[in-house]
Amino acid sequence: MTGEWHGRAVCVAGAGISGRAAARVLAERGARVTVVDARDDEALRDKLALPGVTVRLGDGETLPDGTDLVVTSPGWRPDAPLLAAAAKAGVEIIGEVELAWRLRGPGAAPWLAITGTDGKTTVVRMLACMLEAAGHRTLAVGNVGTPIVEAVTGDGAEPYDVLAVELSSFQLHWSGSVRPYAATVLNVAPDHIDWHGSLEAYAADKGKIFAPGTLAVVNADDEWSLRLGERAERSVGFTLGSPRAGQLGVVEDLLVDRAFTGDPAREAAELAELADVRPYAPHNVANALAAGALARAFGVPAEAVREGLRRFTPDPHRIELIATVRDVAYVNDSKATNPHAAAASLAAYQPIVWIAGGLLKGADVDELVRSCAGRLRGAVLMGRDRAQIATALARHAPNVPVVDVADTDTGAMDRVVAAATALARPGDTVLLAPVGASFDMFAGYPARGEAFAAAVRRLTAS
Repeated sequence: MTGEWHGRAVCVAGAGISGRAAARVLAERGARVTVVDARDDEALRDKLALPGVTVRLGDGETLPDGTDLVVTSPGWRPDAPLLAAAAKAGVEIIGEVELAWRLRGPGAAPWLAITGTDGKTTVVRMLACMLEAAGHRTLAVGNVGTPIVEAVTGDGAEPYDVLAVELSSFQLHWSGSVRPYAATVLNVAPDHIDWHGSLEAYAADKGKIFAPGTLAVVNADDEWSLRLGERAERSVGFTLGSPRAGQLGVVEDLLVDRAFTGDPAREAAELAELADVRPYAPHNVANALAAGALARAFGVPAEAVREGLRRFTPDPHRIELIATVRDVAYVNDSKATNPHAAAASLAAYQPIVWIAGGLLKGADVDELVRSCAGRLRGAVLMGRDRAQIATALARHAPNVPVVDVADTDTGAMDRVVAAATALARPGDTVLLAPVGASFDMFAGYPARGEAFAAAVRRLTAS
């Protein structure tokens, strides 16, 4: 394996966590590695002080002379000057995920892979819990947690039995030979169109996860997942309805498997109860079914699926109940950064005082507002693109009171929460489901969610 990389001139484009991991692993295998990034600061240079690695910071556009392979960060667009220069020169461009696949040794752990516009992190963590409950040594990797090159190389460590791999559309774009054991496309909705160029190109990159030989786990309730699964050699499905043979689904208050039984036409296996899914919401039940399907594909027994769901601890900022104050629930779903995610969150509650706004990234919110108008008690809008949401509310929910908070200072969230509280009645839910990205006001969606939670806690203390 070392010989394959020895002496190769590799440019690692991007000095983030995955880029640094790729540089280290390649240098250990004898490659001549140059890390390139437009950023340049002392802290970054300290992180890149790796044996055998040349660092070029402050210039993210020029392809180093003699490069015969580029390993790119998933955040770099295909039209970035360095990548465009590499493509023009006929230099192969891959991502860290593709590199990890090529670095796998004999008998390497199979991958159970997850992609989709929304729900990826929840599903990969649910899946890891199910695999652990079945006694497998596993790890959640990819777009979450440990860089995947570190998981597959694991020099000196006990090997994993199986990896739960979260893959973004960016990572899949730069992957050509990855062949998961089983994989799912949870859903596809408009997102990152500025990067991919079109919804069709975005979906096509998602669909690369259904590689030849991979068992495709298809969301029977999602048009794009179904369409992408049509080309798969083998497939099973999951649905929030009653499952047919070859599917997992819901029967009354049970999650049921009719795909991985001895006779799917006549037999069903009870996997869990709806009460085992936390937090409960329709889209999170779909997440549990997707994770269960991947686990069952790997031979995990039904009781381990149930135990895995019970062990699962939801990540913060995903339909997270912060507090109930005077019979009003305050829920943080700051991770709902696009219309598809916000729609799933809004469908879980009623009546709602909706806190929304941020950077819409070109997304159309008209259909979202039309679909949720009947659930709204009121709306409080913040952030740069709040006017677009206000226009949609005026068109589709003209009787819903709207409060516009133009402030962007550190105390803005307190005023947002106060305005939402004034609109709410006992039995309502104040829901932060912003639709937009957070970078107009916050360092990221976690910072926005933490600001909301802190404002709610101050409210409870008053």
